[in-house]
Amino acid sequence: MVARTGSTNIMVRKLIDLLSKQKKPLWKRVAEELQKPSRQRPYINIYKINKYTKPNDVVVVPGKVLGIGNLDHPVTVVALSFSKSAKEKIEKSGGKVISLYKALEEVKDFKNVRLMKG
Repeated sequence: MVARTGSTNIMVRKLIDLLSKQKKPLWKRVAEELQKPSRQRPYINIYKINKYTKPNDVVVVPGKVLGIGNLDHPVTVVALSFSKSAKEKIEKSGGKVISLYKALEEVKDFKNVRLMKG
């Protein structure tokens, strides 16, 4: 049986290390999700973000955000990666797109943060 080695992407490995050292439980949970194989990471569509959020919420996705559906209120979305159409739809609705790499500096308010993982 082959031993699981974790992510081979060096940037993701560094991100996991950085997130796991944070004090907030949210970032530790995101680090746990990122340690899973890439095929098990969540893919979240825009319509789910629209359905489960309120205006000005912050959504953290430890995977990829895809552009199926519409977004009718501004939301800040933090994710490992985004499809081109998802970025356009989030920005068109007045929201912000932030990569997980930059999120530690930019997301200071933890009041309306939701972790979405499929």
